[in-house]
Amino acid sequence: MLKQLLRGIGEYKKESILAPVLVVGEVVIEVLIPLIMAYLIDYGIEPGDMKVIANLGMVLVMAALLSLSCGILSGYFAAQASAGYAKNLRKMMYYAVQDFSFFNIDKFSAASLITRLTTDVTYVQNAYQMIIRIAVRSPVMFIFALLMAFSINPRLSLVFLAIIPFLGLGLYFIISHAYPIFRRVFKTYDRLNNVVQENLRGIRVVKTFVREEHEKSKFNSVSAELYQDYSQAEKILAFNSPLMQLSMYSCTLLIAWFGAQMIVSSSLTTGQLVSLLAYAFQILISLMILSMVFVMITISRASAERIVEVLEEKPDLLNQENPVLEVKNGEVSFQNVSFSYVKNPRQLSLNQVNLQVQSGETIGIMGGTGSSKTTLVQLMPRLYDVTQGAVLVGGIDVRNYDIRALREAVAVVLQKNELFSGTIRENLRWGNKEATDEELVRVCKVTQAHDFVMAFPNRYDTYIEQGGSNLSGGQKQRLCMARALLKKPKILILDDSTSAVDTSTDSLIRQAMRQEFPETTRFIIAQRVASVMDADRIIIMNHGVIDAVGPHEDLLQNNTIYQEIYYSQVRGGDSNDAA
Repeated sequence: MLKQLLRGIGEYKKESILAPVLVVGEVVIEVLIPLIMAYLIDYGIEPGDMKVIANLGMVLVMAALLSLSCGILSGYFAAQASAGYAKNLRKMMYYAVQDFSFFNIDKFSAASLITRLTTDVTYVQNAYQMIIRIAVRSPVMFIFALLMAFSINPRLSLVFLAIIPFLGLGLYFIISHAYPIFRRVFKTYDRLNNVVQENLRGIRVVKTFVREEHEKSKFNSVSAELYQDYSQAEKILAFNSPLMQLSMYSCTLLIAWFGAQMIVSSSLTTGQLVSLLAYAFQILISLMILSMVFVMITISRASAERIVEVLEEKPDLLNQENPVLEVKNGEVSFQNVSFSYVKNPRQLSLNQVNLQVQSGETIGIMGGTGSSKTTLVQLMPRLYDVTQGAVLVGGIDVRNYDIRALREAVAVVLQKNELFSGTIRENLRWGNKEATDEELVRVCKVTQAHDFVMAFPNRYDTYIEQGGSNLSGGQKQRLCMARALLKKPKILILDDSTSAVDTSTDSLIRQAMRQEFPETTRFIIAQRVASVMDADRIIIMNHGVIDAVGPHEDLLQNNTIYQEIYYSQVRGGDSNDAA
């Protein structure tokens, strides 16, 4: 785990080294100040020697200024190092997520990944700043102050050693009981983020069904659980402060008591007692701060483990050695393909699928809900790997292609496609960043999007809100199809992507695609028979297997599932009249 976390330091090594070095300088000077004060009292104030007072006073002022300078610089470099460290951790995690397959993302969930990229990184950033500054300062201060105390009076300094076991046992109790709670807290954070995300994404549905109270109840339930866990953890951590104060005041009282007796017996000077009390204060403050560091590390440890889980997650889709870099054509072949989302041969979503599609064919795909229509097409651009068998594109197993090259050749308009915040022009150029304005207009005309785009005041420079919330469902679908066509793909997959488009516009889009992209193999998943009637062949899916394949006329005569769909839509469900 530590190796992965240390990678985040990156270009901030210099700042990460300078911060603790300056802290050591600051501590050394602070530790010398009580010794100088002891000399000032014993050789300046008590004898009344103004020259000594002036000289040592000047030395004290210079030492204080130098210590202050070291402290300011160490804080500056520590802030730079920790902020840079957090930046690098976020970058590393974000880049890792970009390489994840759908399977990897499903394993963590979107809400959990967001929590890890934000809340968890913030906790680790705070801990890192404390480690390179305060966690260095406290033990160095403790060691130097203890050495100076023993150099003044070894017998009296034994008080410090007596208090350390008591502190150690107290800290062990606090950390061992608080850490499991914080692990649970961050999982609750994931659930809270998930509730908020769902509510914001589905706010229109929530308001339409008047379910605001239900959503409030869900939020309050998770929030209350988070509050209870955090309160329990904070109650345990609250023992830290009284434990430190009890130790500090007990130690101070013992030194004052025994020190006063030693002064009376002339085995200790007043200046030495003052310096010992100052060292007592430094030692105990350093232990108190060190305990706070341990608490912060305890909290951040759970976050660090969650971050490392993401960094160490291996994408299950990787390029083979010497991958194929070019897709020859849009020919597709499924050879005894079985697939399971959970990678369990006993829980198959697709079972022994065999299919041969020639380049340039138009293939319709129909079937009931849960018949694995989308699963079938997701295997072509290798969004998932088959569990058994092989999927061939252009005569080559998709696992032998360079993933980027394969997906450049396969354009997918998913059932839940996304538009991103930015202009229409910027969104379209996701398909081809080098596309000219003429090419943008061409694909928008093919998908019947050009007219409504030109109706906007800013036309192709119209700003799209996040998720395309300022567009209708049909407008979003047509822009998504245009974006896909800009790739000039060998294979085009339309996953129910005209469901929000009227039948007349749907027909115009299909005709234009056939004319403008005749060599592109098209797979059209649809719920409407009208969307696939003119396809070269139609695949009927049923519970993960291909029930039938053929043109519209053959299926209408020979396939029960297709007949039911057709008559329910085209003939109002009266199959006898249709016959």
